[in-house]
Amino acid sequence: MLVERSAEATAIPLNDVARDRAVTAPALSRAKRALDIAAAGSALAVFGILLGMIALAVLIMEGRPILIRHRRIGRNGVSFPCLKFRTMVRDADAALSRHLASHPEALAEWQETHKLKRDPRVTPLGRVLRDTSLDELPQLFNILRGEMSLVGPRPIVADEIKRYGLAFADYKAVRPGLTGPWQCSGRNDVSYEQRVHMDSQYVRSWSLTSDLIIIMKTVPAVIKSRGVY
Repeated sequence: MLVERSAEATAIPLNDVARDRAVTAPALSRAKRALDIAAAGSALAVFGILLGMIALAVLIMEGRPILIRHRRIGRNGVSFPCLKFRTMVRDADAALSRHLASHPEALAEWQETHKLKRDPRVTPLGRVLRDTSLDELPQLFNILRGEMSLVGPRPIVADEIKRYGLAFADYKAVRPGLTGPWQCSGRNDVSYEQRVHMDSQYVRSWSLTSDLIIIMKTVPAVIKSRGVY
């Protein structure tokens, strides 16, 4: 309960006019979508062989399924299947339940962030894919399908909506991104309240220039693997 109030307290006061002008103006929206399609298509052409190699490695080392389709919240609050290479053991839910039941400190961490720095579900190959963010490459297909954008708030699950509080109106005004302000600002080293604030700021002050800046910042952030776990 304290976390929920804190998230709302740090949210930027609503200004629907500013948000709508930033992300829904027809010309700007078309330009952003055109950039998404061009960038995602080019990336798939460049990284197609790498995607195939990763898929083969997952198949050989971990077996099926190769991809997971996790339900995330997208634009207008509509859920969609967010694609990722599988980085966890097959019985991930059962493994998590056992771990949280026997490790109170892990339970507290999970309740606070919905993540674990030392997640027993992650496989050795999965750890490499996560550290390099290569597990998220299949989301290029989500971009081409119009479910995601190259840049935007990182997609959240339904249970996280309440943590956004009033700022969820900003989140659902745009497509979630393959990268975004949280991705290049420390990721899991950033508090959830800061993440909500950054997402709102991004939506309200959006421009093509800000997207390009975030893309350029993402490259060194991925290389350093800061906040990745």
